[in-house]
Amino acid sequence: QVQLVESGGGLVEVGGSLRLFCAASGGTFSYYAMGWFRQEPGKEREFVAAVDWSSGRSTYYADSVKGRFTVSRDNPKNTFYLQMNSLKPEDTAAYYCAARWGPLNTHTTHTTQYPYWGQGTQVTVSS
Repeated sequence: QVQLVESGGGLVEVGGSLRLFCAASGGTFSYYAMGWFRQEPGKEREFVAAVDWSSGRSTYYADSVKGRFTVSRDNPKNTFYLQMNSLKPEDTAAYYCAARWGPLNTHTTHTTQYPYWGQGTQVTVSS
């Protein structure tokens, strides 16, 4: 199993940038496909972005963040990133990283398909 810890959240102005980190431990990081999700109070958790296992060269983005967010991974550092640019007030949410075993699975945006989750980091975009 893999344990995940998010960091990098905080308060940022509209149009600003923020970089989120997800540190993984307890497993072979490169074998996990990784995803970022976000959740506002009273709303369902929604997909933000993801990378395939291993190289992470295949990336996926929700329509709401395409062109603004960039997801990446650094396997030697066991770290998963979300670069957030041109932030909007509607980006305000708790952001979670998630992991699922990669080699035998295809990409999915469903929260139920990711068994491993971090505790979240809050991102607040001022308006």
